[in-house]
Amino acid sequence: MKLGKFGIWTTHRAIGEEQAGAAAQLVEQLGYSVFWLGGSPRLPSLRPLLEATESLVVATSIVNVWANDPATLAAEYASLERDFPGRFLVGIGIGHPEATSDYSKPLSAMRSFLDGLDGADPPLPRDRRCVAALAPKMLALSAERSLGAIPYFVPSAHTRTARAQLGAGVLLAPEVAFALDDDAERARTAARAYARSYLGMSNYAGNLLRSGFTERDIADGGSDRLIETVIPHGSAEEIARAVRGHLDAGADHVAVQAVGEPGIPRRGWKALAHALLG
Repeated sequence: MKLGKFGIWTTHRAIGEEQAGAAAQLVEQLGYSVFWLGGSPRLPSLRPLLEATESLVVATSIVNVWANDPATLAAEYASLERDFPGRFLVGIGIGHPEATSDYSKPLSAMRSFLDGLDGADPPLPRDRRCVAALAPKMLALSAERSLGAIPYFVPSAHTRTARAQLGAGVLLAPEVAFALDDDAERARTAARAYARSYLGMSNYAGNLLRSGFTERDIADGGSDRLIETVIPHGSAEEIARAVRGHLDAGADHVAVQAVGEPGIPRRGWKALAHALLG
């Protein structure tokens, strides 16, 4: 499976599920190699993206372990793999306690879920799944039991630390949100609006503290330093430099997410494709 250097991250909620096929076609035409669908999608809902494209890899970011049964997930994967061989990657995540009432012992829950995938008939192969990992123990589990890690809402400092822990040969594919706007203040406002909910979630806030930020950086919607570091904004060239910073820090692939542009963010996707892919 060729993931390339850059992919697009979005959700059905952002682009409209009825437009998902058209969005996937645009992503492929622009030269991105992976379409990452967030928002805890069910695997059959990704079939239209695969049908609308020729070689684009489609991936989940993420399937939530609390809302899925391993055997069912493995069977859904097998159906897609049979019809679209080599084009589907299952990103799996534990979510966060603020959104899941059943949330407890996340590492044990993830390990048990992966056991279920291994024990399914047929199993969901290790090299066709990856894990949303932020903290060291989950990063270690992602390397041990999957293709690698797909961190979300992280600075390049986390990418560097994660690569040092994972070592070579393990996928590291962070998500990076961006706000394209030549008006710096307007771009920062869009970036801060996107960041607000994540800064209120303990797993993301704790990870930022481990990555060198302070409680003051996280408070009141995020400091300018935090917003500028985690969510690059401004011109396409400025954003591209920040995205490449994750590659320089050890990422194999970066999934970019346009914020502040309603519907299919054609302007943001096109501008960044030009800056990143030429």
